[in-house]
Parts: sequence; C-alpha cells; structure tokens
Amino acid sequence: MTFPIEIRVGEIHLSLHPVFEMLAFTVGFRYFTYLRARSTDYMSDDTRVKIIIGAIFGAFIGSRILGALEDPYALAHSAHRLLYLYSSKTIVGGLLGGLWGVEIAKLIIGEKRSSGDLFTFPIILAMIIGRIGCFTSGITEPTYGVETTSMLGMNLGDGLMRHPVALYEIAFLLLLWLVLYLISSHHSGLQSGDIFKLFMIFYLTFRFAIDFIKPAPHSVGILSSIQVACVTGVLYYTRTIIRLTRSMLLPISDQRGKFY
Repeated sequence: MTFPIEIRVGEIHLSLHPVFEMLAFTVGFRYFTYLRARSTDYMSDDTRVKIIIGAIFGAFIGSRILGALEDPYALAHSAHRLLYLYSSKTIVGGLLGGLWGVEIAKLIIGEKRSSGDLFTFPIILAMIIGRIGCFTSGITEPTYGVETTSMLGMNLGDGLMRHPVALYEIAFLLLLWLVLYLISSHHSGLQSGDIFKLFMIFYLTFRFAIDFIKPAPHSVGILSSIQVACVTGVLYYTRTIIRLTRSMLLPISDQRGKFY
C-alpha cells in the first residue's frame, strides 16, 4: 500500500480525502434523518433546522480557530493568516464549536431542552468515514503518529514506521458506538442529552491521550492546543460526570427492579 492513496486517471491524481469528507457529511446527515424519522422527536422541524444551522456555523468557526492554533508559530509567521486560518481544521474544534453554536442558537430561540442525543450516532458515523479519508492521506494530513517499533507501525508515506493514529481512532469510535448503544438501551437513569454528553466526554478524553503519540507542537508546556481544548471540554461536563458516575454505580436492581 502506497500513501497517499489516490485515484489516478491518466496524469491526474485525485486525493481520496475530500471524497471521504463529502461522504462523511452526506451519509452522516442521511443517518440523522433516518433516526429522526424512526424516533419521537419532541422538537419541531423549524427548531431542529435552527439548531443545525447553529451547529454548522459553530463547528466551522471552532474547527478553524483551534486548527490554526495547533501550530501558533506557523500562524504567527504565515504570510496570509486568513487563508491559513481557513485551511486549518480539527474535529475537536468542530465538536466544541458546534456545541457552543447549538447552545447560542437555543438561547436565541428560547429552547431549553437538550437536543444532542439524536445527533450522537450520526456524528460518530461521519467521523469514522472522515478518518478513513485521513488514513488514505498518509502524512499529508496531520493525523499520523510518531515513529514506533511496535507491530502496529506502518509506513504512511515517508519511509518511517509510524503509529496509524487514524486507524486507532476508527477502532475507538466503533467501540464507543457499541458502548453508547448498550448504555442507551440498558440504563434507565439517563436524562435527555446524556448520550451526547457521554460521547463528548469519552471522545475528548481519548483525543487527549492519543495526541501524546502525535507529532503536534506543544503550545502549553507538554500539551498541544488540542489537548488543552480537550481538558477544557471535559471540565465543562464536570457536573454531568459526577451525576452519571453516581447513577451508574447504583445497582441495576435499584434502577429497574431486577438484575441483568
């Protein structure tokens, strides 16, 4: 396997990454509409559209700002900072920016109910598809790992054996999908929005850990800007973590009246 993996038509080489990005958005949204059609959504179409618009704008802005801050030196010395800002992006910034975009949209329209659960599994699916695209790009996308001598190492295009971080993330997301599905199916103590909150907590914790084996610039001590954002995001959910931890430590018999 040679990286980056491209579609070749004569002398034209087309990167698979934008193809998978487009697939991620398209399939993820179609999966959202499928789940919404099969569930009882207490929000009107108008409210959902406004929330989605808030999420899109928030995700776009957040992904660009945090992506640019991933390498502050490159940003500071860029000849075209706006272009550098536009071309930079990271999923962590997209998730956190989307979160705040939704909260701002809900504040504007006066919606106080949680809206995240219905988006959770479509987001995970879209991220899996997107990470496949990142993997096909090898080292041309900043989703590869540092050098390793482990059996998991792969030559991602520069002749060095590196951690295939994109594959690690795909495996984690598949496992997270299963865990969240089981929790949503068997835990009766959940409140509306808890599945999305659990997704954010687990994913941000994973990204904080996995970024130690990525060659990202350290912005704050030994941490990258993305890791700092992950810590901030998890701290945002401190009250949720405490409440859910207490709830899940209760015997299942107390919650449903029988053992499973």
